[in-house]
Amino acid sequence: MSYVNKLTTMGYVLQKGELNTGRFMSAVQVGSLVYSSGAVSRFQEQEIKGHIGADLTVEQGYLAARLSTLNALQAVHSLVGLDTVVRIVKVLGMVNVATGFDNTPAVIHGCSDLLLEVFGEAGRHARSAVGMVIPYAFATEVELIVEVAR
Repeated sequence: MSYVNKLTTMGYVLQKGELNTGRFMSAVQVGSLVYSSGAVSRFQEQEIKGHIGADLTVEQGYLAARLSTLNALQAVHSLVGLDTVVRIVKVLGMVNVATGFDNTPAVIHGCSDLLLEVFGEAGRHARSAVGMVIPYAFATEVELIVEVAR
């Protein structure tokens, strides 16, 4: 089953969109690697905003990380088509944290779990999960580095 079809059976439909935001690109390809820009916790009609550990629970943050990942995958899909993915190489997961919250890995597991569900072994990746201030109060932001077939 193709990755696009797998996501569709999971209830997610990726749309191909414009990558040029004016100041930067949502994804760029260098050789066989695609780099996504930071994708916030918004996908189609859903968005999650707030600070994990104050406004939002870890579970809500986990869902936010899934939305961010879908958003990033949509950028990859718009650039090269998701079915060209060979493997997910690296994830940078950023969490909008309240003061004192340090369980960022539990939040970014939402990203990693989705990648494993969709890509199987090709979804195993290196990862960082850090806490910071994210623009416009989005709960999470995810960047991907993806190897694609050339």
